[in-house]
Amino acid sequence: MAGVYKNVVGTDTSKQQLAFASKLPNIHYVQTPPNMPLSNLERKVAQHETVDLVTVAQAIHWFDLPTFYQQVKWVLKKPNGVLAVWCYLEPVVNEAVDTVYWKLYNESGPYWDPARKLVDDRYRSIDFPFEPVDGMDHTGPFEFVTERKMDLDDYLTYIRSRASYQTAKSKGVELLSKDVIENFERAWASEDGNQKVVHYPVFLRIGKVGI
Repeated sequence: MAGVYKNVVGTDTSKQQLAFASKLPNIHYVQTPPNMPLSNLERKVAQHETVDLVTVAQAIHWFDLPTFYQQVKWVLKKPNGVLAVWCYLEPVVNEAVDTVYWKLYNESGPYWDPARKLVDDRYRSIDFPFEPVDGMDHTGPFEFVTERKMDLDDYLTYIRSRASYQTAKSKGVELLSKDVIENFERAWASEDGNQKVVHYPVFLRIGKVGI
């Protein structure tokens, strides 16, 4: 966003997440509580009808949607201010790695929050009270694929960052046991090259605020 817009405001409830964010001169980061009155929103984030675009990556399924949408409609410029939200599904590497991954994913089921179902549904069933942007006849989801080169350490770090892994860890369960890691190592070595292209299916809902 910082390469397109003159001014960008990045928000998160976590100081730790903000600490990892890219530091660029035209980005201002703000730690915000899960729920914030409009008076604080104006003071900390943006004034009334001054924002061109609000984006949410892999997070809106956790939100209190009525409150969030009220805030979004308050800050966006009318009628063409845009909200774009997206989620990504499970990574695709190759048959060997994916087989190990899906076994782990199914075993992690008890540790997923119920909101995860909105992601599995590709955000099709999420409430999204916005109008199609110009040139579109609906608000999505629109499907894309993003790619990233990873070695096995990168891939396992991604798995450890997932909510299900963190929840299991807090309950004393190590989903990435020694046996599971060894299975990943064998699968990763089944094709040449330490780095592999990991594909993530992305599903986008996008709409304008309207009048």
